[in-house]
Amino acid sequence: MDWKLILERDGPIAWRAAYRILGNADDADDCLQDAALAAVQLSHQEPIANCRALLTRMASARAVDRLRKRYQARGNDGAADQIATVADPHEPGDIAQLNELRCQLRLALAHLSQEQAMAFCLCALEGWTYSDAGEQLQMPTSTIGVLVHRAREQLRNLLQHVDPNPASNWSHQ
Repeated sequence: MDWKLILERDGPIAWRAAYRILGNADDADDCLQDAALAAVQLSHQEPIANCRALLTRMASARAVDRLRKRYQARGNDGAADQIATVADPHEPGDIAQLNELRCQLRLALAHLSQEQAMAFCLCALEGWTYSDAGEQLQMPTSTIGVLVHRAREQLRNLLQHVDPNPASNWSHQ
């Protein structure tokens, strides 16, 4: 396999998946590098049917692990985390609001099981079908559906206090 070509073609997709989870470019770089190394090693043991899916899954898994460790190391006070994010074409207040929502989602994702977090990230954040996620995670499609459903339910509970549109409160004052 031509891994240089594969990484040029599929690496940016896997990197973006890790970045969406972590919100930090350096951490996403590390996750992609670890995922690429693991994928190369795996390719020596067995044939790889879909390199893009494998890299994305591996980078996402490493990002979820890193996210969980980040919040455990800080005693779960992730709300104070100052995460670098890509600038959005919004007003400064909107950017601050989006950053806060991203931070809260990252903190909540760290509280999900590894399986729930992976299924949610692949299906809800990356737009994979349950079938594609099931194939990559080696689980039945129905299991992926249950994991995503439970992840959404748990995220709703964890994020119920978060106002997704706090700016609307300002307009009424």
